[in-house]
Amino acid sequence: MTPQLAFGISVAFSFLAWGVVTRQYIWPALRKKPRTDALRPILMLHSFRFVGLSYIVPGVVSPDLPSSFAVPAALGDLATAVLALLSLATLNRRGGVVLVWAFNLLGTVDLLRAFYEGNRTAMGPAPGLQGAAYFIAMALVPLLLITHGLVYRLLLRGAAAPASLSETRSA
Repeated sequence: MTPQLAFGISVAFSFLAWGVVTRQYIWPALRKKPRTDALRPILMLHSFRFVGLSYIVPGVVSPDLPSSFAVPAALGDLATAVLALLSLATLNRRGGVVLVWAFNLLGTVDLLRAFYEGNRTAMGPAPGLQGAAYFIAMALVPLLLITHGLVYRLLLRGAAAPASLSETRSA
């Protein structure tokens, strides 16, 4: 099995596993809560996106990791973490939802750009360039993308109270 195939299988299984966890545990717990309460744990999770700075730490990643991937990935993750924290701080205030939209749009674009740039710069055939940061792309990015989807769903649902219990069971 090639390293590229192992990486692809790992990412696919991570999406599958996190999808099951989300369907079985995360979404059922969040969908019954008011929007601000449901957003809070997701924003807390994304406040740890500063971990993406490891893409620019020598020794964590290969010195051959293309900077066209590493620098935007690291800075995009840091900016997303900052927006997640600002969103948490302002969630119950006027304009807080605007920050959540900004966080979610930036965070989603950052992750999708990193996938694109990683393939464009030949990281796909050489996932070893990521060094210890391999874990981020393989295990965390799928969870982060799934939770960005949940944030879109919560934002589009609006601030109204959750549907009645019988309506949420059919959702």
